[in-house]
Amino acid sequence: MKKLIAAAPRVAALVDYEDRAVADNEVKIKVVFGAPKHGTEVVDFRAASPFIDEDFNPQWQMFMPRDDNAPRGIEFGRFQLGNMVVGDIIEVGKNVTEYALGESVCTYGPLQNTVIVNGVNNYKLRKMPQGASWKNAICYDPAQFAMSGVRDAKVRVGDYVVVVGLGAVGQIAIQLAKKAGASIVIGIDPIAHRCDIARRHGADVCLNPLECDVGLEIKRLTGKQGADSIIESSGYADALQSALRGLAYGGIISYIAFAKPFQAGFNLGREAHFNNAKIVFSRASSEPNPDYPRWCRKRIEETCWELLMNGYLNCEDLIEPIVTFADSAEGYMKYVDRQPELSIKMGVTF
Repeated sequence: MKKLIAAAPRVAALVDYEDRAVADNEVKIKVVFGAPKHGTEVVDFRAASPFIDEDFNPQWQMFMPRDDNAPRGIEFGRFQLGNMVVGDIIEVGKNVTEYALGESVCTYGPLQNTVIVNGVNNYKLRKMPQGASWKNAICYDPAQFAMSGVRDAKVRVGDYVVVVGLGAVGQIAIQLAKKAGASIVIGIDPIAHRCDIARRHGADVCLNPLECDVGLEIKRLTGKQGADSIIESSGYADALQSALRGLAYGGIISYIAFAKPFQAGFNLGREAHFNNAKIVFSRASSEPNPDYPRWCRKRIEETCWELLMNGYLNCEDLIEPIVTFADSAEGYMKYVDRQPELSIKMGVTF
C-alpha cells in the first residue's frame, strides 16, 4: 500500500503504509480517482503556512504560538497530500447501515490506495449516482468555496461580475455567476488556456493582467460604472489593487483566496478610499455562515453536491492534467507546486 506525503518542504514522495481493518462505524474505500487541493494545501507543502508554528485559537479568534513541546501543525515526513477521493467500498463495519460493499462513493481523503472514513451519520461521505462524473465529484471541495464566494459577493440578476484567478475555484465561480443572472462576467488570468475554458463556461470577456490595465478595462466594459461584485481567488496584491480600481462605487470584493503576504506598494488609499469599497473575506467552512441560521457548511456542501451531480456545474475541462498514482509525486511537484500554470486541478487515477 502506498500513500503520497510531503517528505520535506516542496518534496513529494510515495511511501508504504500498513492497511488496517475497519472499526465498527467505518468503511474502507479502494480509491479509483483523486485530486489534491491547489490552494491552502500548497501553502502547507511550501512550509509557508502559519499553522506550522501557530494554531488558530477559537477563543481568541487569532493565531497563537504553539507550546514549545507541542507537535507542529505540519510535520514533514508525515504530512499527507490530497484532498478528494472517489472509489468503491470494499469493507464495512458492523454498525454501518447506510453504505454497502461495492458502492461507489466520494469523500474527503488523502491520495493513497485505501481510505478509511466514518460510515455512520457522515454526510461528507457521498454516494455517486449511476453514471456520475468523477471529475465533477473531485471538484466537491473547490465548488463550495466558489459558491460561498459568489453568495458573499451578493451577485444578483443583471450585475457586472469579475472573477480574478481562473483556477478551479475561479472557473466554478464563473459558471455560478453567469447562471445566477449576471449580465456581464469578466474573467481575469494571464494564462490563455484558462481563459479559453472560462469563455466556454460563461465568461463574456477575459483579460490578461500582464497586458492591460485591468481596472481601467473593467470600467470600459461596464460603461465607466465598474463591477458590482468582484470575486478574488488569486491571492496576489496586484490583483486586489486592480480589483479596487475596477470596482463600482459601493461594490463588493469577495476575497476567497488564502492571500500571500503583501509587499510594499499595496495601497488602500486611492480608489479604495474614494469608491466606498467593501471587502468581505469569504470562507465556506467558517461557522456560523454569514447567512446563519438559514445557511451553514452542511447546506453549502449539500447544494454543491447536487449541482455537481445533476450537471448544473460542468467541471470536465477543469481536471488537467491527469496523472497515474505511480507518477503522482512527480506530478504534484510539477503541476501543483512548481509550474501551476500548466494545470487547473490535477487529477489522479489509481
